[in-house]
Amino acid sequence: MTEPSCLPGPDNRHAREAGNPRWDAFYLLVFAAVLAIVLISTPGSKVVAGAAIAALAAWYLLVGRPLWTGQRSGRARAAIYVIGLFGLFGAGQSQNPEVWFLAFAISPQFFFFLNERLAMWLGVALNLFAASLLVYRYPSAGTATVAFGVAAAGGGFSVFYGSWVSRIIGQSTERAGIIEQLEATRAELDAAQHEAGRMAERQRLATDIHDTLAQGFTSILMLIQAAQADLDGSHPRAGRHLDLAARTARENLAEARVLVEDLAPAQLDGGTLPDALRRLSRAPGVDASFGLSGAPRPLPMATEVVLLRVCQEALANVRKHADARSAAVRLDYDPDAIRLEVSDDGAGFDPARVNGGYGLRGMRTRVAEAGGTLTVRSAPGAGTHVSAMVPA
Repeated sequence: MTEPSCLPGPDNRHAREAGNPRWDAFYLLVFAAVLAIVLISTPGSKVVAGAAIAALAAWYLLVGRPLWTGQRSGRARAAIYVIGLFGLFGAGQSQNPEVWFLAFAISPQFFFFLNERLAMWLGVALNLFAASLLVYRYPSAGTATVAFGVAAAGGGFSVFYGSWVSRIIGQSTERAGIIEQLEATRAELDAAQHEAGRMAERQRLATDIHDTLAQGFTSILMLIQAAQADLDGSHPRAGRHLDLAARTARENLAEARVLVEDLAPAQLDGGTLPDALRRLSRAPGVDASFGLSGAPRPLPMATEVVLLRVCQEALANVRKHADARSAAVRLDYDPDAIRLEVSDDGAGFDPARVNGGYGLRGMRTRVAEAGGTLTVRSAPGAGTHVSAMVPA
C-alpha cells in the first residue's frame, strides 16, 4: 500500500492536505443525504440502516481520516479500516438498498491510502458487494439485472476515476520533479552568477592595481634611480632623500604586487597553474584528461589568469555544446611561450559561421591582451580543438 505523491501547495502543504476540509464536507454531506433518504424511504429497516450510516461517519472521522491525512499509517490499520467499511456498509445495505448511495463517498477514500490499482478494484468490489446483498434480500431476475447493471456502472466509474487519479498523480509527480530540477538549476545559476561577478570584480581590481599603482611605482623608482645616477654623490643630502624615496617606492610596489596576487582567481590560490588546470579537467560535467609537457615554471599572474580563463571557457563550451564523450587539456611549457590546448570529440561546428559564439570572442580578446594568439580548429561532426599561445 503506497500513498500517492502530490505537489506542494502555495502554503507548502500537500494539495490533499490543503483540501481536507472540502473532502470532509463532501463525505459528511453524502452521509447526511443518504441518512435522510433512508429515514424517509419505506423499504427496509430504517433503524439498522441509519445506525450503520452513523457508524460509518464515525468510523471515517476516527479511523479513516487520520489514516489518509498521515496522522496514522500502516498496512494493518489500512486493512482494518477497509474491513470496517465493508462490514458497516454491508450491514446497512442488507437492511435498506438506499445505503448503496454511500459508495459515492466510500470509493474515493481508497485512493488516499492505497495504491491506485488496489483502490480501483476495491471500488469495483464494493459495488458488486452491494449488488449481491440487494439480490440476496430481493431475489428475482429483474432485481439481479438492475442490481448488477448499477454495479457495472458504479464499477466503471471506479475504474474511470482510478485511471484519472493515476494520471493526475503521475503528472503531479513529474511536475514536482521538474520543479525540483528548476529550483536546483536556478540555485546553481545564482551561485555561478554570484561567483562570476565576484571573480570579475577581483580581476578588475587586480588589473587596475597592476596597470596604475604598480606601474606608477615602477616608473617613480626608475626616475629616482635616474636622478641618483645624475647626482653621482655630489649632493649627499639630496642623495639621502632619494634613497628614502626609492625605498618607499619599492615597499609600495611590493605591497601593490601582493594585492594583485591576493586578488588572483581562487583556483590559483595556494597552487600552480598546472594544478588549477588539472582540477578544472576533473570538474563534474566533462570527462577531460590532463597532460603536461616541459618544466613548469613561475609565470606572471596575468598570464596564468588568461590561460585559466581560456581553459574554463573552452571546457564550459564542451559541456554545454559539444555533446562529447571525452575531452583533453594539455599545457606545454616551451622556452619562449606557453601553449594551452583543449580538444574534444564532440559535435564540432563551422568556425566561419560562428561570429563570436561559444565564448570565442572573449577568449580571443583575453589572449590578445596578453600578447598571444588563439587558434580554433573544428568542423561539424569532427570535434573541436582550441589552442592558446602566450609569450612566456
